[in-house]
This record gives sequence, C-alpha cells and structure tokens, in this order.
Amino acid sequence: MTAAIVLAGGRAARMGGADKASIDIGGRTLIDAVYDALAGADPVIAVGPQSVSRPGVRVIREDPPFGGPVAGLAAALGAVGDSAEVWLLACDLPRAEAVVAQLRDVALAAVDDAVVLEDADGRIQWLAGRYRTESLRRAIAALTSARDASMRALTAGLSLRTVVDRAGAAIDLDTWDDVRDYRLTTRTVDTEDES
Repeated sequence: MTAAIVLAGGRAARMGGADKASIDIGGRTLIDAVYDALAGADPVIAVGPQSVSRPGVRVIREDPPFGGPVAGLAAALGAVGDSAEVWLLACDLPRAEAVVAQLRDVALAAVDDAVVLEDADGRIQWLAGRYRTESLRRAIAALTSARDASMRALTAGLSLRTVVDRAGAAIDLDTWDDVRDYRLTTRTVDTEDES
C-alpha cells in the first residue's frame, strides 16, 4: 500500500492568508479534491490545521508551524510507517485525480527515487509525485535543517523520473487570480460539454 502526504500548512501569503485548502472549486474544496485522488492510499497524512481533518486522515503539524514544505514533509514522514512509497501532493491541486492517474502505474526503476510531473514549461512539480519513502528520509537527513529548506534543495540529490503532464494536472492555485481564472476555465469547459 502506498502512503500519502498532503501539504496544507502554508501561510497562503499571496492570498492574504486565506484558508487555501477550503476554497471551493466546482462544489468541492481543494483539500477534498486531493483526498479523493488519494483514495486507497494508507495512511494518509495531512500537514496543516485541524480544519483539513477528515475521516481516515491523520493531521499533524510541524513544530513550529509554517516551516515550509520540507519541514512539513519531515514531520509527516514519521507517521508514514513502513510504506515503501509515498504520494506527495500539495493541497492546492484542483486536478489532483489527473496527477495520480498519470503517475499511478509508472514503475520506479532501481535508480529512481521518485516519479513526478513535469509541466508544459518543463518545470518539475515536486509536490505532484510519488517518492520512495527511504529516499525522502535520506534527503531530509542530509539537510542542515528542514525548516525553510526548499524542495529544490531537498531533491537536488535525488534521481527523479519525470512524466510530461499531458493533462494540465499540475496546475496549482496560488493566488486569487489563479482561482478566478481556473473557475472561469472550468465553467467554460462544463458549458461546452453540456451543449
């Protein structure tokens, strides 16, 4: 069974400190879209406030809070247990199901530490991937400190297998403009589908 870690503990500074995980997109919150995508993962660990708690999800927090994604990941890894692999997803992926669908059946070669999406601009999406648990633990142990460390620094020594995101699944919603544009785009698509 593959474990899952969902990072939902950021400040959402570009959204004025809003509770990003609770933003409604098409009648479903962002965090619920991610949880739905991870159906079957066990355990599911969310790093963030208690508001992201759902049945079957264990919520933890890095200490002190707001230490960045690597600090959140480091805190969550202690709760993953002996799962060989772990999904690592941000909470602001409205197309999380398409992320998982593109990566689920990609086998990791012996030299691979992870499989992650690469967006249309060639950027690696570290928070849209499936990692070997021990590889993440080793990478975190190699850092001077997990607090305020970047995902780029964490993954610098890892062998990442990339999959080109052909579904636009790696889109994340970091600003209110992103949310507005995504809602408009999906509403347009829904309207076209109905006609």
